Amino acid sequence: MSINLEGLSAKELQALIAQASKRKKTLAKRKPVAAVRKKIVSLARAEGYSIDELFGTGRMVREKAGVPARKPAARKAPASKGSKVPPKYRNPADPSQTWAGRGMAPKWLAAELARGKKLEDFAIKS
Repeated sequence: MSINLEGLSAKELQALIAQASKRKKTLAKRKPVAAVRKKIVSLARAEGYSIDELFGTGRMVREKAGVPARKPAARKAPASKGSKVPPKYRNPADPSQTWAGRGMAPKWLAAELARGKKLEDFAIKS
């Protein structure tokens, strides 16, 4: 973290020093994370729990109660993603270029429409 001290007044510097001192004292009072984690794990074990039961998915709690573990719900893709639609329009100059009629029109089609052609001129006849 970088603080530009050049632009601060004496009053602002003193306030910053006071804040930093207060934060330093607060951090000094705290125990190390590893010590707190060890204490929590031992307390949970003493009461007959695991950390997974208390803070995790709770899968073990359901299994102990005789309830089978749930399978994760199947995720459905949004309708716009992955659903293929057959092309409706084809570029007569390059038949490999097609458009399904969804989203923005491709550049080749936009250029042809700007020249005065109609969308129906490019329709694929089935």
